[in-house]
Amino acid sequence: MSQSIRIATFNVENLFARYKFREDFSPLGEDGFSINNLAFSIYNDDEKKITAKAIKEVNADVLCLQEVESLPLLDRFNSTYLASKKYKHRIVVDGNDPRSIDVAVLSRYPIESVKSNRHLRNAKNSASLFSRDCLEVTVSVDVEDGKTAPLKLYVNHFKSMMGGREGTHERRVEQVDGAVEIMDEQQSATGYDGNFAILGDFNDYVDDNTSLKALLDHDELRDVLMNSSLPDDEKWTHFWGSGGDYRQLDYIFLSRQLYERAGSPDPTVFRKGLPWRAERYSGDRLDDVGENSPKASDHCPLYVDVPKAALKTD
Repeated sequence: MSQSIRIATFNVENLFARYKFREDFSPLGEDGFSINNLAFSIYNDDEKKITAKAIKEVNADVLCLQEVESLPLLDRFNSTYLASKKYKHRIVVDGNDPRSIDVAVLSRYPIESVKSNRHLRNAKNSASLFSRDCLEVTVSVDVEDGKTAPLKLYVNHFKSMMGGREGTHERRVEQVDGAVEIMDEQQSATGYDGNFAILGDFNDYVDDNTSLKALLDHDELRDVLMNSSLPDDEKWTHFWGSGGDYRQLDYIFLSRQLYERAGSPDPTVFRKGLPWRAERYSGDRLDDVGENSPKASDHCPLYVDVPKAALKTD
């Protein structure tokens, strides 16, 4: 049995289905269509093969994903490309995004509980609080001597910067504050001593104008990448080709006590799936990665290994 658990987050960039309607059938008829009228394959299959290669090399025990269309699609992607990794436990809950880019979890450990917060409203009651969801997933981790430890994950994909960082700032602040409030309500009663993490694609970086202050300033959370021994110019997880920007948009915030019990572990940013034009990374690439495309994603998987001995058992 492994002595540690590897926790990862990865925006897989448009893991969508491509629907194939039956021959001589029009979906535009008055009656629309039923599931019996169509089949689907994975959209942009050549690119998603590279996405799967990245996931296999990362080899996480629990992998939190962003931009997944549906559970049937995640099941198909898993069975087609990831069967050897034994992700027996999978969850996607439809969120609020009109493009169906939802958050998801692949896990080798049983999923003990799931709670969606897609129903929450913003302060003005003019829209949903979360652009997608703050999905709460608890997995049950085998530790030793038949004991198990619950690991609580708050999986997020906050409002994007499309439309401008400043113009989307307040919406993102409200979502960040909302996720922290959910965590506080659950974890404060036990003095934040449980096994938990807030993670995902937060769609913002750290500077004086960041929307992530409620997370960054929280006494009971630790950003594993920011606090790592990596040089500052290596603390990035996303490459935006149009702007030539290298930023940290993806985060794993462990609870402070878990982080300390784990010995302040350094994370890893897996960059081998980036396109060749992301020249700041000069290392090897996965097979078939192109100059701009295909690629695994515009985001890099971020992962951290936590010793099981650091997990508090039931």
